[in-house]
Amino acid sequence: MSRFSFQGCRRFWSIAKVYWVSDEKWKAFGFLLCISLLLSAYTGIGVLLNNQSGSLISALVATDQQRFVRTVLIFLGGLVVHAPMLAGYLYLRDRLGLEWRRWLTNHFLNRYFSDRSFYHISQVSPDIDNPDQRIAEDIRRFTQESLTLVVVLAESTFAVIAFSSVLWSISPALVILLVVYAVLGTGVMIGVFGQPLVRLNFEQLKREANFRFSLIRIRENAEAIAFYQGEQEEAAQANNQFMQAFENNMRLLFWELNMNTLTKVYEFIPYVLPALVVAPLVFGGHMEVGKLTEAQGAFIRVFFSLNVIVDRFHDLTAFGAGIDRLYDFAVSIGCVDPKSSSPSDPSSESLASLPEVSDADSPKTAPVALALEVQPTSHIDVDLDVGLDRAVSPHSVIQHETAPNLALNHVTVQTPNYQRTLIEDLSLELDAHASMLVMGPSGCGKSSLLRAIAGLWNAGEGLIQSPDSGQILFLPQKPYMIIGSLRQQLLYPHTNTDFTDEQLQDVLYRVNLPTLAEDVSDFDTEKDWSHILSLGEQQRLSFARVLLHRPKYAILDEATSALNRANEDHLYSQLKETGTTYLSVGHRESLALYHRFILCLSDKRTWHFGSCPI
Repeated sequence: MSRFSFQGCRRFWSIAKVYWVSDEKWKAFGFLLCISLLLSAYTGIGVLLNNQSGSLISALVATDQQRFVRTVLIFLGGLVVHAPMLAGYLYLRDRLGLEWRRWLTNHFLNRYFSDRSFYHISQVSPDIDNPDQRIAEDIRRFTQESLTLVVVLAESTFAVIAFSSVLWSISPALVILLVVYAVLGTGVMIGVFGQPLVRLNFEQLKREANFRFSLIRIRENAEAIAFYQGEQEEAAQANNQFMQAFENNMRLLFWELNMNTLTKVYEFIPYVLPALVVAPLVFGGHMEVGKLTEAQGAFIRVFFSLNVIVDRFHDLTAFGAGIDRLYDFAVSIGCVDPKSSSPSDPSSESLASLPEVSDADSPKTAPVALALEVQPTSHIDVDLDVGLDRAVSPHSVIQHETAPNLALNHVTVQTPNYQRTLIEDLSLELDAHASMLVMGPSGCGKSSLLRAIAGLWNAGEGLIQSPDSGQILFLPQKPYMIIGSLRQQLLYPHTNTDFTDEQLQDVLYRVNLPTLAEDVSDFDTEKDWSHILSLGEQQRLSFARVLLHRPKYAILDEATSALNRANEDHLYSQLKETGTTYLSVGHRESLALYHRFILCLSDKRTWHFGSCPI
């Protein structure tokens, strides 16, 4: 948590500058120039109207009708110009904020989806909660409130320059008194309320997001909760999340009560001070009564311009909390360089900055080549090699290399936090059109090996060679169902490919879903497929994607766990016909019938490789 200090300013700038040095910077500066011109003109008209208000009072006291009419006409003319100018300024400010949000959101989304950061955040940076809120809400608040703050500071600067000259011409003592009063008030407000309010606002954003996420989980898992009859437990957990947000909000309200009390007293006094200072001059006949009105108007404008920090202190503390959340997220996905803003913060390490193994440290031994000839056996444990225990240097990473075939060269797989080693010194090669089954007890690292092959996990050491990621299709146990049409569902993740309705219908027939398109009207009807289809139907639809795209490699993580033996046998026979090389993870020994090789992992980090029976 950053203090209400220069560190917060550095964090703000590290996020903001990426837009202001981007290829859209000249467009943004053009908006700022127009806003500045309107602000300066708006301030000038404000000075004119303030002077005319004093002249109006003086004309009334002197019963000068001609002067009164002239002043009213000037006043009305200023208002006519002032209204469209203010509307134009507000439009340009909001338009710039919207353009900034568009660019920054796209920038964050690009980094969030590059190098699978969206996955690694949950593994490497568990403290980065609710990334959805940080992208959708925190960026919106950041751009809007940043621009509002900058514009308000600019407006205050123009007002201080313009109205201070008016005030100085009336009474220099008022200017000196005003500066001292504003500086003392701002210092007290920041010193007393700054850090507590930033901390409480940061915590409030986090707890509100957690409460909202708990409700989203209930909605997404409504059927499972209903089957378990877990309503009371879910209600208790949701209420607990809400009460955490409620209790923090109560503490926040207490601090805001004290701040608002001090602020209102502090802001009321300037309405009286000009009269106390200028009154002797009016009573002595050295100043018109209208000058007192001018002095009060100018004093209030300069005071609230100097007092902009105190006046917007609540917004600033909430803004500071939002900056901290957005900054932590930006660092985790590599949007900003933590060294440029908080070099002493050990938590500021992006996923992109994780240590890498140099070429000198990369394994040099060639992988063990395996013959593709199937050796008939009566049991699985045949032609075995036993893995060796090897020490892994801290924070070393598995290297990846593009190659025609899948090969693992002395690969050791660890959990992302490097706390546990799952597989040691695994070497093998899977040639084209071959197939391999990975088996072993729960927790031995079967799915972890797939994550390492996919590049999702890189903790460990060794070299993994594989075709380009576009030639590999992964089938998880719980297939991902997008919200879209059946056509998009079948074509995912390559929805820009073109297949005819006949081809799509044919592949549905091949996975035993012949009436699915008819059941939902057609291929272009959008549905929430994860709620319409059973898990078994989803797994069959996942196989349809493989049959359509025919990738060079398919990696299946218990992809038939919800299917009966007949459907499983049918889908694997269809998969064999495509010529795709595939690697499966499973528990059923019957799966060995569909594969040519088997890799057995143990919970002691050892492994055995051999050929499958036919």
